[in-house]
Amino acid sequence: MLAEFKSMSSEEEKTAQWLKSSEVRKLLKISPGTLQNLRINGTLHYAKVGGIIYYKYDDIKKLLER
Repeated sequence: MLAEFKSMSSEEEKTAQWLKSSEVRKLLKISPGTLQNLRINGTLHYAKVGGIIYYKYDDIKKLLER
């Protein structure tokens, strides 16, 4: 999964620096509940703007490299 993410990262780094929840769930292949748990326990930092939650692309990359 990490190799797959890295191959996608070179293309996506040029475009999106912030990802919505749905994009993060697709990249990580996780459920909404799992993503919520990552937010609650502080594993994945986020920013909430007008009711929409955004995640830094770099933070997701760091999470996968652990």
